[in-house]
Amino acid sequence: MADKKFNGKQKAAVVMVALGADSASKIYRNLKDEEVEQLTLEVATLPKLESEDMDEVLVEFYEMCLAQKYIVEGGVDYAKDILEKAFGMQNARNVIEKVIVSIGSKSFDFMKKTDPRQLYNFIQNEHPQTIALILVHATKFQASNVLGLLSKEKQVEVVERIAKMDRTSPDTIKEVEDMLRKRLSAIGASDVGDMGGVKYTAELLNSVDRGTERFIFDNLEKKDPELVEEIRKLMFVFEDITALDDVAMQLLAREVDPKDLVAALKTANDELKDAFFRNMSKRNAENIQEDIEYARGIRSRDVEAAQQRIVSKVRELEEGGQIVISRGGEDDIV
Repeated sequence: MADKKFNGKQKAAVVMVALGADSASKIYRNLKDEEVEQLTLEVATLPKLESEDMDEVLVEFYEMCLAQKYIVEGGVDYAKDILEKAFGMQNARNVIEKVIVSIGSKSFDFMKKTDPRQLYNFIQNEHPQTIALILVHATKFQASNVLGLLSKEKQVEVVERIAKMDRTSPDTIKEVEDMLRKRLSAIGASDVGDMGGVKYTAELLNSVDRGTERFIFDNLEKKDPELVEEIRKLMFVFEDITALDDVAMQLLAREVDPKDLVAALKTANDELKDAFFRNMSKRNAENIQEDIEYARGIRSRDVEAAQQRIVSKVRELEEGGQIVISRGGEDDIV
């Protein structure tokens, strides 16, 4: 099957090859520079194509084009009815699910460059469920900043809804999208798409400031302790640094700004301090310990900001493949 042989980008490249240079060049004119670059790379690196593979990708492409056309014209139910008659129930469902995911991934694109504070001004008075739906379509930078600006009560309500969000109907997404588009423009599967959920919530809360994170967890735990436990399992917070091995700690200690380390460890427990000190040279450890001892007047928000920067450095090292973070069971490596 083509699904097993090619990913989405490769399938797009197969379609471009099948169209031929003249037709493909017309499509290129409607793409962004980065899309042209990505697509060209995929075309250049395509493996040898068998005729049956190309036919399978083209059939899938044709079916998805039809599905998208029918969904736009008459909605999901209309598209289902026509496609089931044409291609059978199971194939119709598969095609529609792919189209819904494709449509969902493009939703709210107009919002992605909006300043977070401006976005907050437009949505702060909306129902928590509406805010949650908008934030899962926003960038993480936008979502974490908007979340930090919301009232304390609304923060908890919004995070709870994001964490419990599984699937949202395209009609609801379109309704909220149209509402937000109108407001912003004023200033110059099934019938559902996957969005939100526990994993997204963990990523979102990893990006907010420590004070907001702590407040949300403290209050959400009173309402749904099991949900909080699920989210925490997928998060990496400052206290989790003690779980890093010595090699990772040595690398982290070299990468972190000493001033951040002094502030971050000012209120830390002995286990956290020892995790850093035993992986530094004796001289550096003594210097940091001395600076911590004599540091005065460090505000709690500066301590939390320093801890957040160190956590960000940990994630940066993990994303770069320089360290691994083990969580959960003994065999869980992420």
